[in-house]
Amino acid sequence: MYHNIAVAPQGVKLRGLYISPRRFARQMALLHWLGYQGLSMSAAMPYLRGEREGKVVVITLDDGYRDNLEHALPVLQRHGFTATCYVVSAAIGTANHWDAQQLGTHKPLMNVHELHRWREAGMEIGAHSRHHPRLPELSESELDDEVSGSKRELEGLLAVPVTQFCYPYGAAGLRERAAARRAGFVAAVTVRRGRVLPGTDLMDLPRVMVGGHHAPHVFPLQLLTRHEDRH
Repeated sequence: MYHNIAVAPQGVKLRGLYISPRRFARQMALLHWLGYQGLSMSAAMPYLRGEREGKVVVITLDDGYRDNLEHALPVLQRHGFTATCYVVSAAIGTANHWDAQQLGTHKPLMNVHELHRWREAGMEIGAHSRHHPRLPELSESELDDEVSGSKRELEGLLAVPVTQFCYPYGAAGLRERAAARRAGFVAAVTVRRGRVLPGTDLMDLPRVMVGGHHAPHVFPLQLLTRHEDRH
């Protein structure tokens, strides 16, 4: 799980949401060197369902920042990897209004043209709600508008099926998971820490957070040991 692929501004809050382009490149190179295949969510579905086995990692990027296109895409292409970027559909081409104050900066999000470039490069776009609210705080109708509405908006803009969902802030109880199923998503991810194990509910998938607050040795531990499974 990544967010910003950029050098964190001096004094920025939530430093964990940043990874520098250099560190991201090193991490992808390590995956490639170790024989892993980086995959988007849709490409990884046979593995997540237990239908196939392989040395794979699923690469996800939350929110749809422009720096994902600028800094992550060339690295992913270099190694033949694919990835899923989860987009806040009503915020396309604007900025991160939901956490700008907490993050300490307004970061530009990809516009429609840039999202097409991301897709045309072989990458996937998933939905991340319409406005990035805390879904458990919404009424039933508001919940469906945020979840189903994001799917409809993205499919209308991009003219492709959008089958993957990411819960804003990772907030997903039974009601939110049911809304994702109703909307027609085939899988949805949280921010709950851990690697996916056989039999995991596809609407309640954990992820491994890769953050700029980690020391460089943490990524190999996350990848090669049970570091994430113990937390």
